[in-house]
Amino acid sequence: MRIKDLLASECIELHGKASGKEDVLNQMVDLMKKSGKISDIEAYRKGVFAREEEGTTGIGEGIAIPHCKSSAVKSPGLAAMVVPDGVEFQSLDGAPVKILFLIAAPNSKENVHLDVLSKLSALLMDENFTESLIHASSVKEFLSIIDHAERTRDAAESAKQNKKSKETYRILAVTGCPTGIAHTYMAAEALEKQAAEFDVTIKVETRGSGGAKNVLTSAEIAAAEVIIVAADTKVPMERFNGKKVIECKVADGINKADKLIQRAIRGEASVYRASGERDEEDSGERSGAGHMVYTHLMSGVSHMLPFVIGGGIMVALAFLIDTLMGYGTTGGGDFGSCTPLSAFFKYGGGLAMGLMVPVLAGYIAYSIADRPGLAVGFTGGLLAASGNALVTGYAWEEGSTGFQKFIADFAFQGAQGGSTVSGFLGGIVAGFLAGYIILLLKKVFSGLPASLDGIKPTLIYPLLGIILICILMCFIFNPLIGLVNIGLSNMLTAIADAGFIMVLGLLLGAMMAIDMGGPINKAAYVFGTGVLATASQLMADGVSSSDPAVQACYIAMASIMVGGMVPPVGIALACQFFPRKFSLAERDSRLSNLVMGSSFITEGAIPFAAADPLHVIPCTMVGAGVAGFLSAMFGCTLMAPHGGVFVFATVGNPLLYIVSWLVGSAITAIMLGIIKRDAHA
Repeated sequence: MRIKDLLASECIELHGKASGKEDVLNQMVDLMKKSGKISDIEAYRKGVFAREEEGTTGIGEGIAIPHCKSSAVKSPGLAAMVVPDGVEFQSLDGAPVKILFLIAAPNSKENVHLDVLSKLSALLMDENFTESLIHASSVKEFLSIIDHAERTRDAAESAKQNKKSKETYRILAVTGCPTGIAHTYMAAEALEKQAAEFDVTIKVETRGSGGAKNVLTSAEIAAAEVIIVAADTKVPMERFNGKKVIECKVADGINKADKLIQRAIRGEASVYRASGERDEEDSGERSGAGHMVYTHLMSGVSHMLPFVIGGGIMVALAFLIDTLMGYGTTGGGDFGSCTPLSAFFKYGGGLAMGLMVPVLAGYIAYSIADRPGLAVGFTGGLLAASGNALVTGYAWEEGSTGFQKFIADFAFQGAQGGSTVSGFLGGIVAGFLAGYIILLLKKVFSGLPASLDGIKPTLIYPLLGIILICILMCFIFNPLIGLVNIGLSNMLTAIADAGFIMVLGLLLGAMMAIDMGGPINKAAYVFGTGVLATASQLMADGVSSSDPAVQACYIAMASIMVGGMVPPVGIALACQFFPRKFSLAERDSRLSNLVMGSSFITEGAIPFAAADPLHVIPCTMVGAGVAGFLSAMFGCTLMAPHGGVFVFATVGNPLLYIVSWLVGSAITAIMLGIIKRDAHA
């Protein structure tokens, strides 16, 4: 079936105008209606919008390919629109869309829309083809351009097929994206085009939503010199054992196809080992390892995100309810739980947010080691989120000796021993540890008889894996966090005693934004609650609330709270003004981040920090530090151990406090726009 056969002239608009994505999609559906191929136009319209909710079909470079497979479609069809001035479409690259193709496919087994979509995606990789369509002066010319390009491509494909039986491929490739739509085929097209320019043979397997196509055979794999895997989804890799493999993102297959082909020609690739090990004799670029780390991390982040958003907004609602009920200035440490309804929301939301670190660690481990990694990863994440057990109420508290004393001293924390909670950074460490512990156990026990295979994933791996992750977290990583907490607390106390209040504000604000709920964040918050207790004691001893010593305590708490509000809001602003830096899913979380930032829920920034810590954390830290510094410089005060817009009534110098918050958020956003790399979805 040809593209021209599906595209009727009455379904083409060359001078489209639209106010936004919803408007242009509705116009496209109305164009499709003219084809007579839709039995229920409203059902089809709902299907188009439902598909768009799963992920944008704006694939970048001014192109969008919305589509719907539905029982409301009688026969396959296409509609096309050119919008010369462009229309905002939430495209993957953030650029306006100038040309759209809408696909209608019947709900049948043939998957006609996927075949047409792959051909369209490949043709649209040619900038000259796309520009010719955008500048077509008539519908007849528009159709002629498509027909000529398709015939040329079909002829080239036919010639390629005729050569296949006589040809061995020097390079093989696999492409795949999470949705299995355009990027899969665009990467394949780019790699094939670059291979032709370098005069090397290549075969590309596409792993789209319609399944794997052009599958690589074992004979082809054996004969190939190098395999390029440009994918953001799981690809069966065992078949490449012993072959040189280049692993990268699917976006690299589109944007860096020339570099990938050149690397393949030069043989700059590491040898893949199915056990997860790499041949160290190759000194070429190791982007594959980095990409795998990124893929594992994204597995954890994507599963964690719903817990952060859902739980965070529930907690924000608890604060709002208490504010509306008049507890904003009197709730104290119970703020958010002063009424049964608010307590219900805070309890449920708190439990959901409490799962985010275990889920992060669990699914990082799952990505590395498959299902056996889940139990070990979740356990490691729980230990990171909860810290070591508190020594209280045990019969052996005072009498342990020898090895038992060693365990008591290092695997538990004393009542005054400081926090051992390692937060989301500890969760990331636990996830990777758990995954590689399972891979190690698989290798160690690979020689067991086949009759014992059934007990490996149900007994050996979880039992030994959980024991090992408990040892590593409780004896090494969590105690190290405790030492960090004690050191930070001593440092903050020394700065406060020296009277460097603005320096203290800078440090406290920055600390709130480094690990967002982790040990550094908690050290700052605990210090703040400590100075509030000091202020209360001073006033109980007869010191006036206006005394500089008391005011210094309240200034410190204000700096802590404003620092904690900056990261989510700064990230939300960056998503709005620098959309190219973020994926569609990240951009869609703008509103929830605004809500959480305004509610002093710093954890809203965690998915962004976890996904790109080297770029995001410095930006949030600087913005929050500046906000804390300005708040202290302006003499802003806060007398309650909680934050967010709901308690602004208790803030001294509230207008300048808001200025500090907004300036810090803007700095975070601008820094992200400058130093963060463009996202590739």
